Amino acid sequence: MRLAALQAPVGDVTYAFETLTWALNAAGAAGAHMLTAPEVWLPGYNSDDIADLAQSRDGAWVRDLGQLCAKARCGLTVGYAERDGATLFNAAITFDGAGQVIAHYRKIQLYGAREGRLYERGQAYEIFEFQGQKAALLICYDIEFAPHVAALAAQGVTLILVPTANMEPFTHVVRHTVAAMAAGHGVAIVYANYCGQDGDLTYVGGTLIAARDGAILAQAGRGTALIIADLPDLGADALSSQALDFKAIV
Repeated sequence: MRLAALQAPVGDVTYAFETLTWALNAAGAAGAHMLTAPEVWLPGYNSDDIADLAQSRDGAWVRDLGQLCAKARCGLTVGYAERDGATLFNAAITFDGAGQVIAHYRKIQLYGAREGRLYERGQAYEIFEFQGQKAALLICYDIEFAPHVAALAAQGVTLILVPTANMEPFTHVVRHTVAAMAAGHGVAIVYANYCGQDGDLTYVGGTLIAARDGAILAQAGRGTALIIADLPDLGADALSSQALDFKAIV
């Protein structure tokens, strides 16, 4: 499977769609099956207008993104602010290469006081079939909690797509945590971050694709990037056996 991840600065909704258009076209031309974009890419993670700009999951924007995917022949996972009646969720939606919605997820581990004020937390994982593998969605802070990754792996998940908005000073996440989660649980992880400044936030970049053995297959620096990597077909002897070997102390 060939996977891509977008790293770019935040912008308004017009910019967000324009950026997704070129990234999808480039990823599709390179043969990627899926592009992952950052957290709350629509309308922008640190936007002051999230409550006004949040969209329902069946709005016209979904049709528009689906058309972009179909034209590029590349799937898309992208974060957005979801409005469900009076309630907001930090959500992610996944399209396949034909432009059909195949997954939708609401962030469980809300980060900090601002997210806690803005959003209700999700209550369920989202697991789906993609290119012959079991895949799942998590969002940013979720991937830093080993119990969530372990729970997905226990259900047969081998690929986790993660829109994120990781900011300074938390560089350890892109340097160590994501790869360690991949290696410890035998799951490939695509972690798509912002770069640049966003109000009072400075994003660390470092978007990466990690294989199931924790090997970093591709990683961005601090600027705009589109990274692409092929997932290796690893045998069981190359993967962690911790889930089978673990002995609990009662």
